[in-house]
Amino acid sequence: MRDLVSVSRSDEDTLWAVYATVGRTHRVAEIFRSRAAALADRDWRSQQVSAYADFLRRSRQPLPFYSVAPIRRSDLPRKWTPLPALGFLRGQFI
Repeated sequence: MRDLVSVSRSDEDTLWAVYATVGRTHRVAEIFRSRAAALADRDWRSQQVSAYADFLRRSRQPLPFYSVAPIRRSDLPRKWTPLPALGFLRGQFI
């Protein structure tokens, strides 16, 4: 006999967000369906920032901090777009 697992509607609506933080400013950098994918993306973004850490310090740019937290689809800003890991090189991080 198979065990049936009930999945509530709220589980379908929950995603995992990678947040970019600079000072008091937080922005959703990327969203994923699984926590493992979000953690992998956070680690990759952190590696990219650490590779450019010296450049950022010399140009007096703050170092972004990345974290992972659950988010509901309805909590995303209406015109949200993913944030490139090295978006700070264009002169606008957040």
